[in-house]
Amino acid sequence: MLKKLFGKKEEAPKEISVFAPISGKLLTLEEVPDPVFSQKMMGDGIAIEPSEGKVVSPIEGEVLQVFPTKHAIGLKAQNGAEILIHIGLETVSMQGEGFETHISEGSKVKVGDLLVTFDLNLVKEKAKSIISPVIITNGDDLGTISKKTVQTTTAGQDVLIDITAKS
Repeated sequence: MLKKLFGKKEEAPKEISVFAPISGKLLTLEEVPDPVFSQKMMGDGIAIEPSEGKVVSPIEGEVLQVFPTKHAIGLKAQNGAEILIHIGLETVSMQGEGFETHISEGSKVKVGDLLVTFDLNLVKEKAKSIISPVIITNGDDLGTISKKTVQTTTAGQDVLIDITAKS
């Protein structure tokens, strides 16, 4: 009530949890057979070998980018963390075949909201790999990033990464 009276805006949360966007086997980035991801050129994170063709929002925030080929989504969390979900490796060459987006740029999302569905068997057949990196692309602007160590993930349920904003 006092914040409303004196015009103070709500502060963004300092710490957020990044939930699993995809169900499957959890991998380290070092295990990704692509140097752009395994050498963390785009940022730190984790990777998932999907067990189903569904991607949900891992955070509460906003959709920053939906790639035209529908193989990747960029999100921004309430604390400023920017997250890239890249479905499979070298899937850009599929030109959107087998992918369907369920959101658009600027959409507000909550944990578990459906972002993308994809034909897992088609990706297995046409892409280099189904391994899907989840990258914190602006980690240098954030505080601590701590990754969980679980064997398998359930989309929208398991916390994979905790991120604290810089003070």
